[in-house]
Amino acid sequence: MSRILIVDDEPQILRMLRTSLMSSGYDVVTASNGMEGFDAFEKHHPDLIITDMSMPVMDGLGLTEEVRRLSKVPIIVLSVRATEPVKVNALDAGADDYVTKPFNIPELLARVRAQLRRASETTTPPQTHISLGDFDVDQATHTAVIRGENVHLTPKEFDLLMTFLQHPDQVMTHKMLARAVWGSSSEGQSENLRVLIGQLRKKIETPTARYIQSEPWVGYRLSPTA
Repeated sequence: MSRILIVDDEPQILRMLRTSLMSSGYDVVTASNGMEGFDAFEKHHPDLIITDMSMPVMDGLGLTEEVRRLSKVPIIVLSVRATEPVKVNALDAGADDYVTKPFNIPELLARVRAQLRRASETTTPPQTHISLGDFDVDQATHTAVIRGENVHLTPKEFDLLMTFLQHPDQVMTHKMLARAVWGSSSEGQSENLRVLIGQLRKKIETPTARYIQSEPWVGYRLSPTA
């Protein structure tokens, strides 16, 4: 049974999440602020953490940073505003996903399952050959087969696609993507990233097959199956 730590200063949110997650078969631990959450993390060793961003004593960003120094446990952040800059900071600090309040419980549960599934996989070096959904991509031969057809990609388009496929259905911030494509020269590449995303979309998508979703003010995520 997977253990989930919920950290939120709103009692009604804690109750709702606790009930929903326990009904889905999870062991649940709760805390009302980041400091209590970190203590609970050290004591109970959860398999996943769900934390609000705005809390007293220690907020979700601080909790994420503290946990990430010690563990790679999946962290899902909750944020009231979809455009809140702190959400971007949390993802850059090591959070794996976010959900905007108010949220849909089935969607949150699906994201919990996805994060737990990834965490359960054996840790391996970054994949160089990925066959996932509509994609079959090989880094060694620099080939990309999408929906059974070969697609020619420039080196940067290929690097961008590989980065997405190594983190399927996961929010990737602008900073993460720019760093993956331009490395140490990633600073100030936001406009070039937007153009590169547009170029990649034109090559891999059709009117009925949309893979890359924009996350306003945050970044992008790719779903390997349209």
